[in-house]
Amino acid sequence: MNVDNSQDLAYMAPSFIEKRLIEIEKAKEKPSLLKKIKAVVNRFLLLFVSSAKKNEVQTTISAKITALKSLNSILNKNNLNFIEKINENNKLNKISVIAEIKKASPSAGLIIKQYNPIAIAENYFLNGATCLSILTEEKFFLGDLQHIADVKNKFKIPILCKDFFIDPYQVSLAKSFGADAILIILSGIDNELAKDLYQTANELNITSIVEAHTCDEAEKALNFDKAIIGINNRNLKDLKTDIKTTLQLYKILSSHSCPIISESGFKSEKDVKEIVDQTGIMNFLIGESLLKNIEGSSLLKKIVQINQ
Repeated sequence: MNVDNSQDLAYMAPSFIEKRLIEIEKAKEKPSLLKKIKAVVNRFLLLFVSSAKKNEVQTTISAKITALKSLNSILNKNNLNFIEKINENNKLNKISVIAEIKKASPSAGLIIKQYNPIAIAENYFLNGATCLSILTEEKFFLGDLQHIADVKNKFKIPILCKDFFIDPYQVSLAKSFGADAILIILSGIDNELAKDLYQTANELNITSIVEAHTCDEAEKALNFDKAIIGINNRNLKDLKTDIKTTLQLYKILSSHSCPIISESGFKSEKDVKEIVDQTGIMNFLIGESLLKNIEGSSLLKKIVQINQ
């Protein structure tokens, strides 16, 4: 039996285990023999599962390598400088708004029934958004990577691919669709993966936004010296937002040399001004409040005019 061939093992497993179960039944009165038979069965199952997993991983890696080769020409294209766009605004003492485009979210449910990413992007673009954040996660936010490509073909504005990044391959894929920045959510991944995502983004010359929800995550975020740090005001345990989270985490992050963004929970220009006045943070990622006010667009206009 070739234990490295999962197909052979899959074919043999039913008959092998059936025979061993019969032996186990007969050996119930003989503890030592019963122990030996069970050990053989457990060993076989371990080999079967390990071999199948090994085959799955090898297939996945092979597919990735093939896909990446076909993306080489796309990955070499120039992208917009997300972090530099924000730095330019900060130097002029202007508010930067990363305006978010999404159809739905776990906390809000369906936000926009007639969802048109290009129309939303145009509205944001014309009303002073500095950058865009486009949700591409499909299951919970009903997003799609193609939305980035569609918007990028129409408007010259830096775009954050907002998704759950769990593999460096996703960074390459995001750039191939036109993303200029990716999101690294520290609460969802280990330190090693976070570093891999960050390194891949640097190699591809796109911006990383390292997101922190807690004081511990804020401490870790300081290790990513070339990244934007995002303070997410949403409590992941109950999904409630509180902009005072920014006040708390900023005490840890104030020495960071790159821009800091406050994310989530902003319902009015007064909320934004409170954070500006108390921390000096000038950069904000805002989604649901803008989307719910998309027809009038007055909220976005009011926010970008703070300090002007």
